[in-house]
Amino acid sequence: MKILMGVDESTYSGDVLKTIVKQIRVEDTEIRVLHVLQPIALEAPPQMGPGYIPELQDEKPLARELVERIAKELRGAGFKVDTAITVGDVRETIIDSAAEWHADLIVVGSHGQRGLKRLLLGSVAEFVARHAPCSVEVVRTQPKPPSSGL
Repeated sequence: MKILMGVDESTYSGDVLKTIVKQIRVEDTEIRVLHVLQPIALEAPPQMGPGYIPELQDEKPLARELVERIAKELRGAGFKVDTAITVGDVRETIIDSAAEWHADLIVVGSHGQRGLKRLLLGSVAEFVARHAPCSVEVVRTQPKPPSSGL
């Protein structure tokens, strides 16, 4: 089985990791940990060269650290793992990556980034579930109980 695991910087990616380790058998399972960097504009202005995305330069090392940390935990659980960091529209890139890699399952969190990026992206989980070339598991996070404040 080939599982594409979509991750971002949110705490929900940790829940996706826990779900995979708990529910998926290690035998004959390959996992690709994918993080997509989405530029503010998907196409560079004509005066800039293609692929020039200065706003993402600071994010690349953090993205590498994120996918490697998750991959290390999955390898520790016995899975065969590789990682990928790509640039593009998050929703489309997850779908395209799953198709190109021939994934049997895509696993994503029910929620992701917050704030302006979240508004720009829309619901990644919903889009992936509607358009994926394979099965999709959307991991829902249980809300944490409110603290007593004492």
